Amino acid sequence: MVTAAIFRAAATLMLLVLSFSACQAQLSSTFYGDTCPNALGTIRTSIRSAIARERRMAASLTRLHFHDCFVQGCDASILLDNSPSITSEKFVTQNNNSVRGFEVIDEAKSAVENVCPGVVSCADILAVAARDASEYVSQYRYSPRGPSWTVKLGRKDSTTASASLASRDLPRFADGLQRLIDLFESKGLSERDMVALSGSHTIGQAQCVTFRDRIYSNGSDIDAGFASTRRRNCPATFPNGNGNLAPLDLVTPNSFDNNYFRNLLQKKGLLQSDQVLFSGGSTDSIVNDYSRNPSTFRSDFASAMIKMGDIEPLTGSAGIIRRICSR
Repeated sequence: MVTAAIFRAAATLMLLVLSFSACQAQLSSTFYGDTCPNALGTIRTSIRSAIARERRMAASLTRLHFHDCFVQGCDASILLDNSPSITSEKFVTQNNNSVRGFEVIDEAKSAVENVCPGVVSCADILAVAARDASEYVSQYRYSPRGPSWTVKLGRKDSTTASASLASRDLPRFADGLQRLIDLFESKGLSERDMVALSGSHTIGQAQCVTFRDRIYSNGSDIDAGFASTRRRNCPATFPNGNGNLAPLDLVTPNSFDNNYFRNLLQKKGLLQSDQVLFSGGSTDSIVNDYSRNPSTFRSDFASAMIKMGDIEPLTGSAGIIRRICSR
């Protein structure tokens, strides 16, 4: 009886492994080769136009993909609005008045729908947009090329969202190192993946409310001159200036480079969750490596983005192709 039970358990495990492998195998860079060969070019044109209008949008689109994949997998659940059957993820603490770029994804989706109606998922558009955004802002003097990667495609869109999972699974700006490590590991991402993905903070901006405590703490883990500079546009008294913005990378805020890591070495990480990556812990050596080797950072960032895009995709008969991404 024991042998039979072990056999059944082993068979069940093997079935799960095969099912997971089959799901992953359905993601392919050529997924739309026959059904919508102009999909990637259409998305790229739309994304580049949006970033040309507003440089900050590159960071916003990268973050949008990240905040999607960490909740229910990469299924475009973050794009869903409230409805009688859906509690949107847009209004949890980590997203409310913070995650942005929804209208850009809507524009890209509309452009693709005009070319190939009902074929390309919103989840895939998010993944492609993040890659195109990173590429667009990656021309800087230290290297002729920035991070790029081949996006695997074939995800379907969810019919549900989960505000509770978003609140639980998305990192917060004051999280400690172990909390961040645990969150990323729960999604199959290593410490090195986590540090590489955090390097996306080399572009973009943060609101005063997210770094106020840090710049007024007079702590030993923040450069005094840096804190003083950031206080100029971030009043000490809550909620004054809560929405005032500051670049995450003070040096080259509009270029995708490795200055983020150089800033951490100098105790100039804007968010607490940034600086903890270089604070005497297990990730210090990775930050050091990326600060010295921009090519290593770019390569690891690309690999980590591919890995993140593989988190629990809906494929095959699971999920749908939403015609409108928000519903």
